[in-house]
Amino acid sequence: MVVQEALDAAQMRLQDVDSIAVTVKPGLIMSLRVGLRHAQKLAKSAGLPVIPIHHMEAHALTARMIQKVDFPFMVLLASGGHCLLAVAKDIDDFELLGSTLDTAPGEAYDKTARELNLFQQPEFSGLSGGVAVERLARLGNPLAFPRIHIMTTVASCNFSFTGLKISAKRQILAEYERQGLSTHMLLPQAADICAWFQYNLLYHISRRLQRAFIYTDMHGLCGANKTLVLSGGVASNLYIRTKLSELCSAYDYRLVCPPQKLCTDNGIMIAWNGMEKLLSGRNFFQDCESIDVQARSPFGTDKSKDVSNSSIRLPKLLINP
Repeated sequence: MVVQEALDAAQMRLQDVDSIAVTVKPGLIMSLRVGLRHAQKLAKSAGLPVIPIHHMEAHALTARMIQKVDFPFMVLLASGGHCLLAVAKDIDDFELLGSTLDTAPGEAYDKTARELNLFQQPEFSGLSGGVAVERLARLGNPLAFPRIHIMTTVASCNFSFTGLKISAKRQILAEYERQGLSTHMLLPQAADICAWFQYNLLYHISRRLQRAFIYTDMHGLCGANKTLVLSGGVASNLYIRTKLSELCSAYDYRLVCPPQKLCTDNGIMIAWNGMEKLLSGRNFFQDCESIDVQARSPFGTDKSKDVSNSSIRLPKLLINP
């Protein structure tokens, strides 16, 4: 039993715990319900209070466990199911600047990896699509194909990755047809396609971040604490980290990333979020029986329309591929 193993490792009993934190939203209902029911069972058996946790809020605050990151700060959550750009004002107070309108970046990575048959290659067996594409991209030329223009006329901080995903698929199929190869084979240009795909994804994210930097500076949302936290599964990508660090430096922002093992979904971030709420001295507890799970849940106060209405024009983006 995972819980008992954790208690044994900490040399504690369940009765020694101050509270139980459990993810209740957003996510797959069945998975959330299994976790909640077990948390409720444990809470009843030991007479402990329960702190319900918002999955994305936990991702946003994980970096505070590793480094000193004071509120307010900007946070980019990029994963297989989400892409959110927000200002974190407190442990439960967020202003959403933009989000994905369709596909998440992690999903685009996985789809591209499948189209390239990377999972059928021994060297990529057992890896996620994101890791497989990142590794192969190191051997490729990001400028091998024309750049994809994503939402270039939309002055917002919202994201769209469907066009990139479709463009990558078309490029892959075109290469198979041009070379007369079976679509079950690995393309000779696979590394170039991975590098090109990844660079275009980075470029799109970077343009949205540029606008967010300008908007937050205009309104003093981050004050003197100009910090960007990058979290979520895509944050484990070292290429993305390196290039966004360069972008942050150009705008006098500090980039903070959790360790790679804490970027993907994990129980540690849920426990940390619960601890932050517990130590705040505020009442985040809920009656154990009244807590329920939610498949969808808003992330903070939506300020995305205000960003769009600001009509912020962007200077040229200088990022070396």
